[in-house]
Amino acid sequence: MLLALDIGNTNITLGVWNGRSWERHWRLLTNPAQTADEYGILLKMMLDDAGLLTAVNQAIMASVVPALSRTFAQICQQQLQVPLLNVTSETPMGLTILADVPSAVGADRLVNAVAAFELFQAPCIVIDMGTATKFDLVSARQEFLGGVIAPGLGLAAEALASRAAKLSQVALEAPPQTIGKNTIHAMQSGLVFGYLSLIEGLVARLKAEHPDRFQKIHTLGTGGMIDLMAPHTAVIDHIDPWLTLTGLRVIYDRVTR
Repeated sequence: MLLALDIGNTNITLGVWNGRSWERHWRLLTNPAQTADEYGILLKMMLDDAGLLTAVNQAIMASVVPALSRTFAQICQQQLQVPLLNVTSETPMGLTILADVPSAVGADRLVNAVAAFELFQAPCIVIDMGTATKFDLVSARQEFLGGVIAPGLGLAAEALASRAAKLSQVALEAPPQTIGKNTIHAMQSGLVFGYLSLIEGLVARLKAEHPDRFQKIHTLGTGGMIDLMAPHTAVIDHIDPWLTLTGLRVIYDRVTR
């Protein structure tokens, strides 16, 4: 079975693929200071609890946290004793990368692009709402065209509370209406509905510039914040919280077949 690891700045998502379906998914907090021993014990406990510890015999990873790339490489080698494929821009994933500097593109963005094209076999826009809010474009020819990176919703909320003396942290949820009648609802409106306007505006601009703009362009949402936003907009066609893991599974199949 295949262990897929997506190591982001806020969360680590993991899944075990049995060749036909996902056996289990997990989501952990990212902590670059955590040692290989600590993460290794936790990972082995989760796998053992799911009855999968001895079944995992291969692993693949996409990471944007270099310190944890080394940590999980060590875990796979020494504790799980399974070979690990670390995805980079040079991995033969079937995706043509049209960025100016392919090696500077985050592995998660490339993996999401692979997953999106695999799902629809058509041009796509992937919206990934994590630490950053990322918009990535895929062409009908399975090309990574580039995209947009904005501060994440959580970062925006933290910055607002930390830099304004009379504002404090608020729950990240939609208020009853756009016009806030109190400070909490006003902040929630600015954050949630403000980011909805960001999403809708950028999707419209990206579709207008997309080289396949005269075709149907599918819009996919993923990441920890996407479930908060998707019910309030019609521009997101499809939600997949585990999209990156799907991309990792597809890439592993392409590399090893």
